[in-house]
Amino acid sequence: MSSSVDVATVPQPVGSPDRGHYTAPAIGLHWLMAVLIVCSLTLGYDMVGLPFSPTRIRLFNYHKWLGITILGLAAARLLWRLFHRPPALPSALPAWQRVAAHGVHGLLYALFFAVPLAGWAYSSATGFPVVYLGVVPLPDWVSPDAGLARRLATLHAVLAYGLASIVAVHVLAALKHGFDDPVGYLRRIVSSKP
Repeated sequence: MSSSVDVATVPQPVGSPDRGHYTAPAIGLHWLMAVLIVCSLTLGYDMVGLPFSPTRIRLFNYHKWLGITILGLAAARLLWRLFHRPPALPSALPAWQRVAAHGVHGLLYALFFAVPLAGWAYSSATGFPVVYLGVVPLPDWVSPDAGLARRLATLHAVLAYGLASIVAVHVLAALKHGFDDPVGYLRRIVSSKP
């Protein structure tokens, strides 16, 4: 008899996913945020080199709207997670991978908030307020200041590249577990049913 415990046999507390799977809302938020983050990072990278034009302004607005949406979804995701504990990592996972998984998830959550907040502050410092979806004006964080705007632009870019890097690590680890591990680790975020 093996000394390891299969997470499928461990009783889960109320509000936790059954059999080691995430809940449907957690899965939906995960994949929706994944798509929006990839779109926002791609748009942000592509629009920076464009000359000043109505197209560039429109793309900047789309980028801002994506960022504010990601910020709101990150808050919803964190709130959901506070009341719905994620499934335990499989017992077959080596200790260093458990530490790495928790570290990567912690960095992801921090960057989900830091990147859009830095972008919002940057937009305020440039004197171009965020008007969410072209309808809802959001408050400025700071007064217009060209020097501060340059520093915030750099901070926003560094944080965004950091997020892209951590997302890449997360995706590579997920693919490794999806193709290499027999524990079904990747299936937990694809379906809420065993």
